[in-house]
Amino acid sequence: MESCHSPPLSQLSPTGDPAPPPRHTVVLSPCAACKILRRRCAEKCMLAPYFPPTHPHKFTIAHRVFGASNIIKLLQELPELQRADAVSSMVYEANARLRDPVYGCTGTICQLQKQISLLQAELAKARAEKANLQCRQSHILTLIRMKMEQPPLVPVSPSLQQQNYLSYFGNLNFLDDNAGFGSLDQTLWT
Repeated sequence: MESCHSPPLSQLSPTGDPAPPPRHTVVLSPCAACKILRRRCAEKCMLAPYFPPTHPHKFTIAHRVFGASNIIKLLQELPELQRADAVSSMVYEANARLRDPVYGCTGTICQLQKQISLLQAELAKARAEKANLQCRQSHILTLIRMKMEQPPLVPVSPSLQQQNYLSYFGNLNFLDDNAGFGSLDQTLWT
């Protein structure tokens, strides 16, 4: 009697031993470039690492603007380390060229430079306002400190106010109504 874990008779080798499990043949689909160009994708296809079959739109866009032969020539001239960056640049430029056929990515660059200039002007204005506010704040704080350092005002009698006034300004006889101006005129004109 067969156990439930034994392989069926069709999988037994002629010697009665179980046959090794069948290998799954992996069918590689052609890269997006070869698929769109309708050609056989070689094992060492130059375009396969940069245009995988899962992203056919990348090659379609680049092919529409640059052409397959130009893409291949460009990649052949570059070292392998720079090819991925070149492909992403080509795809970006092709997208920009399809959006704006006249200026391409140059139009986008000019637009971004204008935006940078506007933002720099806005930043300079904000910095100037900040400096102005800091200056005002410093001035206000100085005034507050000066006010706090002054002695408190005490009510003073009118006679004491006059004594303080005279001691502050000195004895200025020419301001007194009873004083004569003759002596002042003589000292000034002689």
